[in-house]
Amino acid sequence: MMSSEGNGRAIMISRIVLLLSLALASTAQQGPPERPLPPETPDEVRLPNGKLQREEILKSDYRRTLEDARALAKLADELKADLERSDYNVLSVGTLKKTDDIDRLARRIRGRLKRF
Repeated sequence: MMSSEGNGRAIMISRIVLLLSLALASTAQQGPPERPLPPETPDEVRLPNGKLQREEILKSDYRRTLEDARALAKLADELKADLERSDYNVLSVGTLKKTDDIDRLARRIRGRLKRF
């Protein structure tokens, strides 16, 4: 009884090995999966005034980024002054709000810079 059970396991294992090797061989023949090509975008979209749309967007983003950077620097200076004025175990709600505003401005600037 023991030998037929061992023989059955050996046959089952050999079948599994055969199936795995066939699966690996078929995937090796297929090659890498095809990636879809990104949709083509027109290079030069012009606005009604004749200017390039991309250039105008970049200029606008640059102006807004400068404004946000100025506000960020001002908030950082205010935060530093608030922390220097406060005691080591006291933190005001206004100080926490400034840290949230700093985080929001930094994320906005980072998002604009990563866009193009």
